Amino acid sequence: MHDQTERAKLPKMRSYPAVSGKKLPAERDRKWEILLAGDFNDQHTELLKSLLDVPRNSRGIIYIDSNGGSVYTAIALSSLIRLRGLRATAIVLGECSSAALLPFAACEERFVTPLSTHLFHPMKWESEENVRLEEAAEWTRHFKQVEQNFEKLLASLLNLDLEKLAAWSMPGRFVSGQELVEAGVAQMLDPFSA
Repeated sequence: MHDQTERAKLPKMRSYPAVSGKKLPAERDRKWEILLAGDFNDQHTELLKSLLDVPRNSRGIIYIDSNGGSVYTAIALSSLIRLRGLRATAIVLGECSSAALLPFAACEERFVTPLSTHLFHPMKWESEENVRLEEAAEWTRHFKQVEQNFEKLLASLLNLDLEKLAAWSMPGRFVSGQELVEAGVAQMLDPFSA
């Protein structure tokens, strides 16, 4: 545990009593900070590059404020976090929903706030292209497989029962930060406490 001097360096980042009893890493242990914000569809390359710009096996914080987007970007971000051995702490600033839940889950430590929101729902497919029936049938088969693998991976990384994940996902539900803490998925952090 950190002493009072180390905690004083983070006056706005005091946590509620946490599930694991851990606190945020000391300032000296955090080598970098990254922001994953907005829709993953719009900034695929920039988001991935931000994880490549930090040293391998280093420690840092990933701030998240995203409604999700591309499941493929989420898989790529999570893969980079793990493959590069990043010792990441996720902090949800406002929203961490949909595909953004996977990089959140890939982090070693996860923090939420009393006001953060987390939408769990089944994956959705959209296409602006005109596709033939055969292509649509193949895409449907593939997408179902990706969705099942995504759900299994998310449950595994969060150490969450598939049944609990399904209860949150079907037909879709906003889960509060407090509910994630109670499920053992994250720790509480209140940036507005005195």
